[in-house]
Amino acid sequence: MNEAPAIGFIGFGEAAFHIAKGLRQSGIETIAAYDLHSDTAGGGELIRRRAAETAVNLVPSNAALAAVADIIFSTVTANQAHAAAEQTAPHLQSTHLYADLNSVSPGMKQAIAQVIETSGARFVEVAVMAPVPPYGHQVPLLTGGRHAPEFAQRLLPFGMKIETGSANIGDAAATKMCRSIMVKGIEALMTECVLSATHYGVDDKVLASLGESFPGMDWKKLASYLVGRVVVHGARRAREMEEVAETVREAGVEPMMVEATVRRMDWSAQLNLRESFGGKAPSDYREFTRTVAQTVSGNPTCSARSSGA
Repeated sequence: MNEAPAIGFIGFGEAAFHIAKGLRQSGIETIAAYDLHSDTAGGGELIRRRAAETAVNLVPSNAALAAVADIIFSTVTANQAHAAAEQTAPHLQSTHLYADLNSVSPGMKQAIAQVIETSGARFVEVAVMAPVPPYGHQVPLLTGGRHAPEFAQRLLPFGMKIETGSANIGDAAATKMCRSIMVKGIEALMTECVLSATHYGVDDKVLASLGESFPGMDWKKLASYLVGRVVVHGARRAREMEEVAETVREAGVEPMMVEATVRRMDWSAQLNLRESFGGKAPSDYREFTRTVAQTVSGNPTCSARSSGA
């Protein structure tokens, strides 16, 4: 049996919470986290409650985290991934594995790897290939880099689902980012589709027609699921899709569709739709469209249109 590693999380949001919960149940005893928002009035209470539920030790700094953990997961927002690496690197040693799980472009993964490896620590690129809930720590992970096999060897005995990919940093990120063009793009398209179709009272016919064109799917159920993802994860998805746009640019392609998806995700965040539904997905797409209509009618500065030009 592998000796259980000591795990640390930089950022203790939804993904980190669910992964930590599964690792705890699988027998890993030492789990710590550093989140700069743990003492704030906004999200601090939720972070502390989740840490208590999973018996995760909240530490006060990056240095304190590095002192107690030998495998560190970076699970921050995409736009903070590089800063997290820079703040942690001075406290790392050759004994540390630093796994970046953030949804950033291949170029950004390479930049983060350089920061970490300059410290002497070992970098592992990780692409999270599905929503963490309901999989928890068993969410499919695609890893990359020279140290990915060691990362897998140490964590597979505790139930993690890890595919070791290319030794080339950036390949796993490119896979995840190109997949996100489709996944998040479909979410944005469905949002616009049901907002418009319900306005005209033709949503039943539209979704039935989609069922004829693409048989085998329950389009009403799918519509409800997809708009729910936009509601709950709009702000985070907008930042991720900015990284997807950068990935597309790095390929020499203009990210027309991706930038439109960013606008729709930001629209959800600017309307505070997550708060309108108490942090949960709406029961179905019709509840979603009713709530959007009420929000817009109650605030003349809001619009069902996307933000931006």
